[in-house]
Amino acid sequence: MRQSWTIDELIDHWTLLPVELDVLGTSRDANRLGLAVMLKAYGLEGRFPYNISEVPEVAVDYVARQVGVEAALFGTYDWRGRSSSSHRTLIREHFGFRVFTEADVPALTAWLREHAVPHEERPDALKELALGYLRAQGIEPPSALKLERHVASAQRTFETHLCKRVFGRLPEEARARLDEVVRATVQEDESENEDDPDAHTSLIHWLRSDSNKPGLESVEEQITKLRRLRAVGLPKDLFQGVPPPVLRRYRERTGVETPSELRAHPEAIRATQLAVFCLLREAELTDSLVDHLIHTVHQIGARAERRVDKRLLEEFKRVENKNVILFRLVEAALGNPDGRVRDVLFPVVGEEKLRDLLQEFKTNHAGVYQRKVHATLRVSYRNHYRRMIPWLLGTLEFRSNNATHRPVIEALELLKRYTGSKVLNYPTHERVPVEGVIARNMHDLVVEELDGGEVRINRVNYEICVLDALRDALRCREVWVVGADKYRDPEADLPQDFEAQKETYFDALKQPREAGPFVALLQQQLKDALIRFHDGLPRNEKVRVTEKVGGGFIVTPLEAQAEPPHLSSVKGEVGRRFGVNLLLDFLKETDLRTGFSERLRSVMTREMLDRAEIQKRLLLCLFGLGTNTGLKRVAAGDEHMTYADLRYVRRRFITREGLRAANAQVVNAILAARQNDVWGEGTTSCASDAKKFGAWDSNLRTEWSVRYGGRGVMIYWHVERKATCIHSLLKTCTSSEVAAMIEGVLRHCTDMSVGRQYVDSHGQSEVGFAFSHLFGFRLLPRLKDIGSQRLYLPDLGFAAQVARLKPVLAGRSIKWDFIAQQHEQMIKYATALRLGLADPESVLRRFSQANAQHPTYAALKELGKVVKTVFLCEYLHDERLRREIHEGLNVVETWNSANGFIFYGKGGEISTNRLEDQEIAVLALQLLQNSLVYVNTLMIQAVLNDESWRREMTAEDWRALSPLIHHHVNPYGVFRLDMSTRLNLEPGGTEHVRTEADAREAQGTGVGEAAAR
Repeated sequence: MRQSWTIDELIDHWTLLPVELDVLGTSRDANRLGLAVMLKAYGLEGRFPYNISEVPEVAVDYVARQVGVEAALFGTYDWRGRSSSSHRTLIREHFGFRVFTEADVPALTAWLREHAVPHEERPDALKELALGYLRAQGIEPPSALKLERHVASAQRTFETHLCKRVFGRLPEEARARLDEVVRATVQEDESENEDDPDAHTSLIHWLRSDSNKPGLESVEEQITKLRRLRAVGLPKDLFQGVPPPVLRRYRERTGVETPSELRAHPEAIRATQLAVFCLLREAELTDSLVDHLIHTVHQIGARAERRVDKRLLEEFKRVENKNVILFRLVEAALGNPDGRVRDVLFPVVGEEKLRDLLQEFKTNHAGVYQRKVHATLRVSYRNHYRRMIPWLLGTLEFRSNNATHRPVIEALELLKRYTGSKVLNYPTHERVPVEGVIARNMHDLVVEELDGGEVRINRVNYEICVLDALRDALRCREVWVVGADKYRDPEADLPQDFEAQKETYFDALKQPREAGPFVALLQQQLKDALIRFHDGLPRNEKVRVTEKVGGGFIVTPLEAQAEPPHLSSVKGEVGRRFGVNLLLDFLKETDLRTGFSERLRSVMTREMLDRAEIQKRLLLCLFGLGTNTGLKRVAAGDEHMTYADLRYVRRRFITREGLRAANAQVVNAILAARQNDVWGEGTTSCASDAKKFGAWDSNLRTEWSVRYGGRGVMIYWHVERKATCIHSLLKTCTSSEVAAMIEGVLRHCTDMSVGRQYVDSHGQSEVGFAFSHLFGFRLLPRLKDIGSQRLYLPDLGFAAQVARLKPVLAGRSIKWDFIAQQHEQMIKYATALRLGLADPESVLRRFSQANAQHPTYAALKELGKVVKTVFLCEYLHDERLRREIHEGLNVVETWNSANGFIFYGKGGEISTNRLEDQEIAVLALQLLQNSLVYVNTLMIQAVLNDESWRREMTAEDWRALSPLIHHHVNPYGVFRLDMSTRLNLEPGGTEHVRTEADAREAQGTGVGEAAAR
């Protein structure tokens, strides 16, 4: 049962109604209070609390005041006595519930098998779903242990039926080829091991491996793998009706098992796992090939430009004072028009300087530069990269739903027909698509007009243009690839049942069903914001509108706030009172109090190890990953633990989904543990920003960062106002921060509801503003170019009412008809993002300038202009909002500064090329840092619960108070994990206190505040 309740929630859920007061009858004292609490708890949960400690104290206090009984008497209520038994009967009759019996087991397991297990695998989540089902049926659930057994039974039955069904659909030939996947071997690298005939690796290990550094070798290897998987010959409808979470579950199992372990499975289970692996791996490899294609096409052009730039830089000599030279030349020429150049002009300006001037003109001429780049690109493509054309066209099937991009598909078909030809130019009778394929500046290089009006198409140059056009179309997803996942048909991203469930989807987003009210509300908000800002401008001392240089805003920077006078003393008291502790102990203490390790379950169907042993290994693994020191270094500090032990747990228990659930558990625990009188009321504000980390570069994710310099990846953090990270996302340096921002708001999976989202300039866009409005949260950016922003009017006639804003008004008004026409489509895309049918990166890639003609994109741009104008008016009108945004983003900077303290191993570089391992390292870092925040929260509260310290605190101290401190933390040394000791977080406690019996009890119970007590 939830332990944290606001006063409004207590009123809504724990207030005794008159009919419920009648149920209490003549009960007195502890019995009256116990009956009242159980009555309200039963109404909320559909079950009785398992023990007294499960009921939140604030709820007991609130109910006690209503029934006129002291809250302390609740502890004396006989939980298992005769009175409580009669109370249970009375409560069941009141709510119309009955006791669960064995006759209810088949219906429960059948419901779980059909509606819960296919979409959820976590045991605790399945138990919650089972409780919800029983509550809806008016059945009181069985004991926790019995419910766990029924859930486990439903899981086993579901998997048995699924494997039997899949195995029955597989032809005999496909079954034999699947068995070959786990029995066959391949040559590791013939070029390196040609003298060693035994240098082989298992086929499935080779198929599971990621691609190497982008290049033709990687493309060829990926194509070979893809063809090998397609050769299995799986039926297209093999997994029809099976939810994606189930497929991902089987894919994870196959990814961690050795070939011998896979061979040991029963035939049906083995075939199902391998079939799922082949199906999903095909999609992964198809996406990887498209990524390679996009990356390679970009690299060909970028390298050609760099080579030309380098060559021109060596030739370039900048001529100073060109205007003076021109004046002198003209003056000399007019003074002696009949003289020779050598006699008249050379004495004025030397011959060498004139040659430099001519060279500079040739160098800077755009056409000349473009031709040089193309010539260099052509040589590189023809001599090396052209080999990949027949590979890709023979392996990937490109399609488009948009007639505008149909010429690209036709051009690819043309390239495919001529893959084996050696002709330099396409025959005159061949229809060669030009419009929509060849860029305007490349037309003369591709299309050659001969004497007599004959037109000739240069084949190599045409192929280069087709690849450029294909790259642009793939990035905006107007061209898609059959069998891909990320680059699949964009129509598959949208909810297919939208028409049938339209009302439900509109209600979920809390948006009007009709376009009229939607537009009318926006118009009124825009008018109100413009008038408020306009009328307040004369009194706004820190914001001015200027007409200089085309008009703009002049905003006075914020004044520095006063330094907190006593905060450093509070931090020092934390170190003095609790001592310097190992970072590993912070992680351990967090787990013993919150039980986050319970979220990390084996991807297999059974766990063979004792859970206490798993817990210890998990903590050591998470510490090694989160600090980047690695599992070997961590294992070296424990004589009872080996690297193989940790590696076993790492492979089978630590997954991305499990780590996200563990982080959510810790975040929820932090929010619940906070004392409002110390940290303030719960907030819905969150800030997000990206930080660059160095990373190995033999993968497609690592890129050169123009913004930060060097090669690496970006981690996009979502951090709430009191330094707790609710979401993290690993991304490339060039991918959209707006998409990452939306992803974090929608997918953070914590109890926090994000209502205000602070970002910097890179985390906002007009489309981002549009989606923030549709999802119901406020996007609040700190804009770097605030002075050049423009305000849009609801209509041009409204300009007379905001005359002071004339210099900063846009040249047109909002196109409301666009928004009204595409209202339903915008809701459809927002629903796809909310339901997780599409990821924000894919959707925003479609809505970009490369696809400006898309009608929904145009409508989103207009909606974004409205929302952004409203924000700008409020931002410029209210200094408090500007300061709030600035303070929120400072919290993210503080979080980023602590990353280096924790993620210190290997120079802070992510030392793996496996994309999944990179994400796991980031999530482990988030978990470790959140654990530090959790324990620090309890330590600071213990200090400030001392009235003498609380009296010292000033407003500046409370404002700057943060749990993200680490002066009292030691992340280094020998990593010994002693589960028999605990951090004593009570006021005045010493460093470690814990008895062996308590430790055994904690390990036996495994989780929760009960273990901590």
